[in-house]
Amino acid sequence: MAIVSEAGRESDVRRRLVDQPPIDEAIVLLATSQHLVFALHQVTAVGLTARAVQHRVARSALHRIHKGVYSLVPRQLLTRRGHWMAAVLACGPGAVLSHRTAAALHEIRGTARTNIDVTIPRRSALRRPGIDVHRALNLAEQDLTVVDNIPCTSVARTKLDLAEVVSYRSMELAFDRSEMLELFDLRAIQDQLARNPTRRGSAIVERLLEDHYVGSTLTESMIEEAFYALTRSLGLPDPQVQQWLDLGDGGPMIRADFVWRPQRVIVETDGRKAHGTRQARERDPRRDQRAILAGWTPIRTTWRQIFRRPQELGTTLVQLVGPT
Repeated sequence: MAIVSEAGRESDVRRRLVDQPPIDEAIVLLATSQHLVFALHQVTAVGLTARAVQHRVARSALHRIHKGVYSLVPRQLLTRRGHWMAAVLACGPGAVLSHRTAAALHEIRGTARTNIDVTIPRRSALRRPGIDVHRALNLAEQDLTVVDNIPCTSVARTKLDLAEVVSYRSMELAFDRSEMLELFDLRAIQDQLARNPTRRGSAIVERLLEDHYVGSTLTESMIEEAFYALTRSLGLPDPQVQQWLDLGDGGPMIRADFVWRPQRVIVETDGRKAHGTRQARERDPRRDQRAILAGWTPIRTTWRQIFRRPQELGTTLVQLVGPT
């Protein structure tokens, strides 16, 4: 059976239904602009009655996703963004994607959660299965934006909300990634802090801005993040991450996973994908030899040592780098 891409699926839905009567065409155009989902009030506004919607659901021409929210395709065929859009629609006027889900939409932090974070601008006892409903009475225009046609909190507001639901290290990575994506706006963050001085997230963000050099600790894999966590558990000074070094020998610069410049220590976390090839086995020893001649101490560690025998590596690091 041929596999159809998400983009191809939306195009196919449009082609199959666009020749239907005008009301159906209007529904298709609406849904395809919203990741194949729509709210009941949106289609009643173009002339389709609630009863007609129920009839179409009964014969599987439409599919119920949440109370008052429907899709052109079955739930299991909706894209991730289709589910996000459906959650926003299910929470009513003014609802926006927020917290962990908005961070994923902005691509500053991934999430594997099945529940979707949505903020509504009012007091309400609203509950929806699969949706974590947050309430905020002070959402301002600068707190809101739209990404890929999905209403969501701005990057700065998302960071403030995120600080209250994830770890401090996750916040560092989110700030680092936003810097890499050129989404870091210090003035917008300071505006959030000024308007929300009593929120718990404000204290966390203020601490992060004071203690963390934004963009300096963006690890690129699980093994790198585990190594970084190990250095902190040992009380070592934070290493620089993903640094280019000129060894001064006329050869090409090298990119090191972790560097302590004052101690002239380089650490490479050798995952199989990057370092298990024949080319890497030829390249890596020569890199280490060049680093040694330039006065550096190169160390190579593996997934197994970091996760299974961290005390071995810890002893070496403490002796070479020393505590803060």
